Amino acid sequence: MKRLLFLLLLLLPWAGMDAQMVTDAATIKQSLSNTEDGVVTLTFDVKLKNGWHIYDVEMPQGGPTATQVELDGAKGVKLLDKLQPSKAATKVYDPNFDMELSWHNGQVTFSQKVQIEDPANFVLAGDFIYMLCNDETCLPPTREAFKVTAVNLTTPLTMAAVATTSDQEVDSTATQAVAPAAEVFTGDIWKPVTEELKAYGDANLSATDNSLFIIFLLGFGGGLIALLTPCVWPMIPMTVSFFLKRSKSRGAAIRDALIYGAAIIVIYLTLGLLITAIFGANALNSLATNAIFNLIFFAMLVIFAVSFFGAFEIVLPQSWTNKMDAKAESTGGLISIFFMAFTLALVSFSCTGPIIGTLLVEAATSGSLLSPAVGMFGFALALALPFTLFAIFPNFLQSMPKSGGWMTSVKVTLGFLELALSLKFLSVADLAYGWGILDRETFLTLWIVIFALLGIYLLGKLKLPHDSDLPFVGIPRLFLAIISLAFAVYMVPGLWGAPLKAISAFAPPLNTQDFNLYDSEVHPKYHDYESAIRAGQAEHKPVLIDFSGYGCVNCREMEASVWTDPKVKSIIDDEFILVTLIVDDKTRLPEYIEVRDGDKTKTIKTVGERWSHLQTVKFGANAQPFYVMLDGNGLPLGPSYGFDKNVDNYVQWLKSGLAEYAKR
Repeated sequence: MKRLLFLLLLLLPWAGMDAQMVTDAATIKQSLSNTEDGVVTLTFDVKLKNGWHIYDVEMPQGGPTATQVELDGAKGVKLLDKLQPSKAATKVYDPNFDMELSWHNGQVTFSQKVQIEDPANFVLAGDFIYMLCNDETCLPPTREAFKVTAVNLTTPLTMAAVATTSDQEVDSTATQAVAPAAEVFTGDIWKPVTEELKAYGDANLSATDNSLFIIFLLGFGGGLIALLTPCVWPMIPMTVSFFLKRSKSRGAAIRDALIYGAAIIVIYLTLGLLITAIFGANALNSLATNAIFNLIFFAMLVIFAVSFFGAFEIVLPQSWTNKMDAKAESTGGLISIFFMAFTLALVSFSCTGPIIGTLLVEAATSGSLLSPAVGMFGFALALALPFTLFAIFPNFLQSMPKSGGWMTSVKVTLGFLELALSLKFLSVADLAYGWGILDRETFLTLWIVIFALLGIYLLGKLKLPHDSDLPFVGIPRLFLAIISLAFAVYMVPGLWGAPLKAISAFAPPLNTQDFNLYDSEVHPKYHDYESAIRAGQAEHKPVLIDFSGYGCVNCREMEASVWTDPKVKSIIDDEFILVTLIVDDKTRLPEYIEVRDGDKTKTIKTVGERWSHLQTVKFGANAQPFYVMLDGNGLPLGPSYGFDKNVDNYVQWLKSGLAEYAKR
């Protein structure tokens, strides 16, 4: 199991994290030289601190990040050969990755040759990428940027422009000369097959998207939880009593309460629309697997959890609330009610902030333009309902539970849940960028501890700073404690590889498990589409494509609930060539690819973008999980299959594809 030190390192402010860590472990100096004919030699002198090592230029699959040079923002240049170390690497068994690896320690120099093709307009820019480890831990992969123009050269150029094979200019965002799509995505195996899928009655291509309804339900549930917090619950009787007292009639009080509820909805709905307008749906969707975004949200949830535990209070500036109060008192009619609703939003921020933030991130992963607004509408609707209902039925106020210590317990419970949820965002970043710092055992260990402590807290055996004395344990609290402790015990077998279907959507996939006594999971044979097609042709087997994603919770559920079934596993392992294509894999391609997307041209830079393009162009779909069976010519053997955890349906779908393959 990877060292927990990785998690502690990520809790540091990452704005300066990499620079300080790398400075302590290694010193890297850049230099260059060039010949008259435009061959530039980039040199990176690495001096490592005692006990640290840097990995070699070639690494096995599943290992650490290899040392490499990647061009980004370059034009008029191309790489020559590979990055070359100044000495032979040492081959050592690395316990961090459980494999034999090659690395350098002490001092080593890496050299990369680059050919200038356009001496008048070239830009040589990119990153020197490396990863440092010692015997106990590893630092995240680090990039040292470089940029070279004509003024930086050591020898004047006497060369003329070199013509590229495609007679096209090198794109400024490509690693080398940009290859036209026709040269990269060749043959019938990339040919669109949407019409063939529809001929099989494919339901996934025409299915109604229900993600907005799910986002609405999540928002509504978040609003109901927010009502129980000490920031909102005491405001309900105070606000309703204010409406009843200031209004001349009960009808007027109901009208004001309805307007107040509508104002709450408008405020939060506007927030959702602003988020979409600022970022856009596509940007939000890409942010969902962005490392910095997920790390920031991970840290934010941890900070909110610590605040809920009573270490400190997070509130918006008091001056904001005072201004809203003053506006509410100095104005009348609808405007004063609106300012009252705005005051509620500001005052309750310390409790509602993490709930809203989590909701917006979940909305971002759906990729729908309206998701943030729909989620905020659901949240605001749940938040506004009690203010309206109690104004219509004021007698119910007498039966409403009084404020007290139970609200602090609700807040602390939310703190434990936020702490557990924060690890999900850290896991998404870890998987998307292949850091390997939060494997499945580490994740489960932390969750077991968190939910065990929550159960102990609910039983009154753990007391935090703001908790009042607990003379006895109430029945609801007892049952919640039992659920939390039972959940912690349920996760224990997962440390030895049990699939834990109930949390498969949150935990890292089984393939990150270091110690695994469970052998019923399905492993893909390939992670490359073309290689899988060639294997299918050679072995005379159909190809099963699994379009998946590191941040795809439904994919994890399918893997744990369906693929682990013995019937499904035997069919996939014995009868198919399984290839898993991760659409949010951030691994950079060795060469960027320029393709046409409608009337626009886009550049594909990562492995995930390539597979996402394949899914969109060939199959006319962009949701995951997405399964499709192909023959050796890249033609479908039946309709596609989406998120459906019915094992019998999946088995029948696989058998229908095998029957069709046998006919051909």
